[in-house]
Amino acid sequence: MTNDTHQEDQEVRKAARKEVRREARKEARTVDVTVVGAGPVGLLLAAELALAGATVHVLERRTEPDTALKAQGINMPTAEALDRRGLLPAAEAVQRETLKRVGPFGPAADGRRAPGAGHRAPGSRFTGHFAGMVLDPDLVDWSDPDLAAHTAAGGARMVPQRELEALLAEHAARLGVTVRRGVEVTALEDTGDGVVVGTSAGTVRTGWLVGCDGGHSAVRRLAGIGFPGTDPEIVGYQAVADVADPEKLTDGWTWSPEGVYRYGPQPGRVATVEFGVTPADRSAPVSLDEVQGSLRRVSGTDVTLTALRAVPTRWSDNTRQAAAYRSGRVLLAGDAAHVHPPFGGQGLNLGAGDAMNLGWKLGAVLAGWAPEGLLDTYDTERRPLGAWVLDWTRAQIGVLRGDAKSAALRGIVADLLGTRDGTTYAVKKISGVDQRVDLSGGLPGDPSCAPSGDHPLVGRLVPDLWLADASRLADHGHGGGFLLLDRTRDGAFARTASAWADRVRSVTDDDHATPTGGPVGGPVGSPVGGPVGGPVGVLVRPDGLVAWAFSDDDGAADDDADSNSASASSGITDLTGITGLEAALLRWAGVPSS
Repeated sequence: MTNDTHQEDQEVRKAARKEVRREARKEARTVDVTVVGAGPVGLLLAAELALAGATVHVLERRTEPDTALKAQGINMPTAEALDRRGLLPAAEAVQRETLKRVGPFGPAADGRRAPGAGHRAPGSRFTGHFAGMVLDPDLVDWSDPDLAAHTAAGGARMVPQRELEALLAEHAARLGVTVRRGVEVTALEDTGDGVVVGTSAGTVRTGWLVGCDGGHSAVRRLAGIGFPGTDPEIVGYQAVADVADPEKLTDGWTWSPEGVYRYGPQPGRVATVEFGVTPADRSAPVSLDEVQGSLRRVSGTDVTLTALRAVPTRWSDNTRQAAAYRSGRVLLAGDAAHVHPPFGGQGLNLGAGDAMNLGWKLGAVLAGWAPEGLLDTYDTERRPLGAWVLDWTRAQIGVLRGDAKSAALRGIVADLLGTRDGTTYAVKKISGVDQRVDLSGGLPGDPSCAPSGDHPLVGRLVPDLWLADASRLADHGHGGGFLLLDRTRDGAFARTASAWADRVRSVTDDDHATPTGGPVGGPVGSPVGGPVGGPVGVLVRPDGLVAWAFSDDDGAADDDADSNSASASSGITDLTGITGLEAALLRWAGVPSS
């Protein structure tokens, strides 16, 4: 045997052994996806994967659900995500209970009423605050097209994080998702065709690994993904406590040279922000003395807290974003991908959006009808939103400071937020109704996948589309997958989508009764101009983003405008719409199954 022949034989045997190991790993693989972290983001992601047909389990280092005081509400995209999965009634019930505990906000420390202070009442619209300046719902232009197009889930905004986690845990359990508590991730190896995960309970072999394990993510660290950003300069606390002398505190947000504190809206709830202070041990549990000390320093009083009635939290303005949301078969979502100050609960909502975006895409890759390149759009679509939230919270830190320059800036911002336009702008940003994702490019590495068109709805969250039977399009999305609304008289869009019937649910509504905004006879609001300009066809991705839309007048700019008008009047759908729908389906729903 020659040396060349011997070397070739060794290479063949080596390749064979590698193949055997690869197949062995496949056989030993327990699940398609392992999600690390059983907070709201991890649970929502696991549920979306289960809806897509993937096998998934969740590993959580805590032995019990986290009961710490965190975000107290959700934005409209998160509420609408719950709505699309049939969870709106449960979320509305949580809001009703929450509103029973909420009292009015009080004035600012300088004696002026902060925007919206004192106007909160059970049942009032949820507006939020910017740097402690509460936004007055009476100043908001609720007829603004973006706000008017998203009202159906408005009764599910005040859902605290603890209750949201419990709601999502039940949802995931119903879908067959198992949560293994008390399991800590200690190592990982991306083998190219799967991930070997070392845990405190033994080795787990999985197809994909997603870290939803918070700002100190073990998954991110073990995967070697960078986490650039800015270091913390403040420390904040949230707590619900028994206050022996509440008369010493001012209701609402109060500024002082030492920082900021808030008392309310429910009795005993306190929050503080101190500048230039860092705790000795950030990982240590928050004590009653620690919260009381911070409150005394910031308020300048000797107020006494006698007991804590909820697990308090400590936070900072540590602001960072992962260098990549994906590294091979390891992905990040939620705080594992981005951290920032918790103003307005934006982190929870940003993470929920991550989960909705990633869930259907990873599920599609596992189902075999989408290329892995689809996963690259997770980073490109979610990163800009994450960067915006980081800047939105950084701006609030600048306004909150106790120095003279920040106080002057705060006065100017307060004046702007005291106007109709300023308040409406801030409410739209906080509520998330004006979010738009750039879908103008094709899929990475696949130039054959055309952009999704330039209709005003493309890249936006689907508005409240009411149907002639008084249902909404969202009511048809409880099982996941794509939704297609077809309002053509000849059903052309539904026929086109029938080749994707295993992925796309078509909903026909040829009555043209109420394009958006409310049931028959109800109010109508639309980002595309109400009933006359309402969409005739809408393709909605599983994450709620509009992938394609078509209106009656979309063909008017074509050279053959007269022919288009004739087709519309005769009930024959314009070929422009059919061609655009086919392109969007190929781009996002893959090759037809039939």
